[in-house]
Amino acid sequence: MNLNSKIYIAGHNGMVGSAIWRILSAKGYSNLIGASSKELDLRNQQSVIEFIANEKPDVVIDAAAKVGGILANSDFPYQFLMENMQIQNNLLSAAFEQGINKFIFLGSSCIYPKLAPQPLKEEYLLTGSLETTNEWYALAKITGVKTCQAIRNQFGKDYVSLMPTNLYGTNDNFDLSSSHVLPALIRKFHESKLNNNAPVTLWGSGTPLREFLFVDDMAAAVVFALENKLPDYLYNIGTGEDLTIKDLALLIQKIVGHTGEIVWDQTKPDGTPRKLMDVSKMQALGWKHQVNLEDGIKKTYHWFLNNLNDYKELKM
Repeated sequence: MNLNSKIYIAGHNGMVGSAIWRILSAKGYSNLIGASSKELDLRNQQSVIEFIANEKPDVVIDAAAKVGGILANSDFPYQFLMENMQIQNNLLSAAFEQGINKFIFLGSSCIYPKLAPQPLKEEYLLTGSLETTNEWYALAKITGVKTCQAIRNQFGKDYVSLMPTNLYGTNDNFDLSSSHVLPALIRKFHESKLNNNAPVTLWGSGTPLREFLFVDDMAAAVVFALENKLPDYLYNIGTGEDLTIKDLALLIQKIVGHTGEIVWDQTKPDGTPRKLMDVSKMQALGWKHQVNLEDGIKKTYHWFLNNLNDYKELKM
């Protein structure tokens, strides 16, 4: 890699893609390219083939995906399976056919079996059943990981998959119908604080353990993979530390300043009991997260407050 290398970031307007773009720009990379979903429908194979053929990037970073929480995954299983496979397959096949030697594929910790030993090691992939609340998304991402491995094994190309834990941060999604747990909690506590510190009802028991990584740390891991040839095809990206959803809620409640009651609706699903990443493989190569959870949540809440116009239905 050099600072003039042409780098295509698929999904550059999303939370992860925009963070990758920011960090690469700050490091002096001057030949970054992206295309909005209006400019390029990544689900359309011919459009992707033509885009890659015309642009001829040196590297493709796939940070594009259809994402959402438990509710969205449960309501739209076909879209989560099919659209994610279309996006990644189109990018991978076009990149391969155009002779692009470096491809960084981003997935999720949900690729691992629901009841896999903790912390999750890369070798646990495909050793058991998936968590049913997000299996459609997980199945799509598993096919992406295995496609990168196949290309790497058969043709010797530097195609690598990075599997992050739960991500949050700048440009996060705060839409309660499709957001993940951390941004949803920020919004719920904020709205309830404005509503005379009304009680906040949260799903499940609060006992599941989760790990969270600030998105700029994820972006730094992508840059690390970009600037180095990693010796294996699959790496976990996380902090190696977790906490209960209840403790997360209490931390966010404190940061937001909500003083009302928290009510746990135990008729709603908890999801996987624990999901902690073993990140020793990536750390052994020299990458480690830098932002602790409390600081990351403060940064995220600050960004949310500065972008309230995007959430006009908030009770003000």
